[in-house]
Amino acid sequence: MNKQSDLSVFGADAAQSIISDALAHADDGEIFIERQQSENLVFDDGRLRSASFDESEGFGLRAVSGEMAAYAHSSDLSIEALKRAAATVKTAMTADKPAHIDVSPTHTKTRLYGETNPVEAQGFATKVNLLETVDKFTRGLDPRVKQVSVSMGTSWQKVTIVRADGQIYNDIRPLTRFGVSAVTRDNKTSGQGSHGFGGRAQPLSYLTEENWQAAAREAVRQALVGLDAAPAPAGEMDVLLGPGWPGILLHEAIGHGLEGDFNRKGTSAFAGLMGQRIASEDVTVVDDGTIVDRRGSISIDDEGTSPNCTTLIEKGILVGFMQDRMNARLSGVKATGNGRRESYAHAPLPRMTNTYMMNGKRSPEEILASMKKGLFAKSFGGGQVDITSGKFVFTCTEAYIVEDGKLMQPVKGAILIGAGAEALKQISMVGNDMALDPGIGTCGKAGQGVPVGVGQPSLRINNLTVGGTAT
Repeated sequence: MNKQSDLSVFGADAAQSIISDALAHADDGEIFIERQQSENLVFDDGRLRSASFDESEGFGLRAVSGEMAAYAHSSDLSIEALKRAAATVKTAMTADKPAHIDVSPTHTKTRLYGETNPVEAQGFATKVNLLETVDKFTRGLDPRVKQVSVSMGTSWQKVTIVRADGQIYNDIRPLTRFGVSAVTRDNKTSGQGSHGFGGRAQPLSYLTEENWQAAAREAVRQALVGLDAAPAPAGEMDVLLGPGWPGILLHEAIGHGLEGDFNRKGTSAFAGLMGQRIASEDVTVVDDGTIVDRRGSISIDDEGTSPNCTTLIEKGILVGFMQDRMNARLSGVKATGNGRRESYAHAPLPRMTNTYMMNGKRSPEEILASMKKGLFAKSFGGGQVDITSGKFVFTCTEAYIVEDGKLMQPVKGAILIGAGAEALKQISMVGNDMALDPGIGTCGKAGQGVPVGVGQPSLRINNLTVGGTAT
């Protein structure tokens, strides 16, 4: 494998000439060159269950004309492959169009993370020993722990983006993710719990004894709560969402609807509402790709644009969308640094980075005390979302009945059902305890997955539909 991912893998002068010619009659475009390593380990049921390592390299050449994009990619980093890709994308261009009209993005060159390769930061045997140690520690926390799974995923991505005018952008992106899950059983029932952490910081800064022990304890705590949980009630009720990871509901049910492509095409529930009130004045939502070392942060996006902290909803008013270059140009606005792709084999799309709701004025205790009867959803598991309409179904992994402002019986099987645009209007109280998730999120869109972050303070949502199994 070539050690570099810049244009010199092809021969810089010849490659630049081919790229410039291929994009001469395009509105926009670039070549995205990538080298990537990734490793995933799972220690399950007391032994190493799976271990995988992948190393790849390749390029994608894109030419954009109006609303159409021609894209060719190859894992062959040769001048011949580049010529073939150029010939392919040129067939979609109109020869009588003027020369390249979009100016290249400018960026601050601020690096938000280091360059250490987490795949190579520890030897394989050291990683396996760590997973085994975590497994034994977790099992020893309580005799009711019957099953433990420990996972570690690391990746390292080096990218070069070259535009027709010769502008070159480079980034090196490390990523670490660690997780622990536990299953508990007693004579009557079972419970499940999980917790993880990660991000783009130095890999060994995550894999400390303090961090993995805290994750193990939290996973077991959740699993033990499940042993005492009763079937969840069903019906419309007020719901209190906890801070941090429950922001995944905000991300899925609302965030996708604020991406530029859906709004330009009019398929989002928020299309045509710019400048209008869509939530209470306590609600402010941003997408911020500039937070140091966060999982969703990017020093440049996959088109070469610097990330931003983009305000989407300000005091309840819709004020912005997340934009890649193509949708920004077609909408007559600036790109926001949200053009992202999974790999060289994928074209960029407007995607979220770290999306979260800002702090409100209420304490979580005040919000809880305000509830006569309802549900406290502390943590979420899986869910399904229609990303254009925002209709969602989310499963609560930890939830409690609320009565007279107090947490009561834990419940299992609670499902939150609603639509993002409507749920925004039903937010009645916003807490002052905003937290970001611990660094575990991956977002899917159009068959592509990218790392993201989510977050929020405690939220009270009135009259949300809850599905349950209580009779």
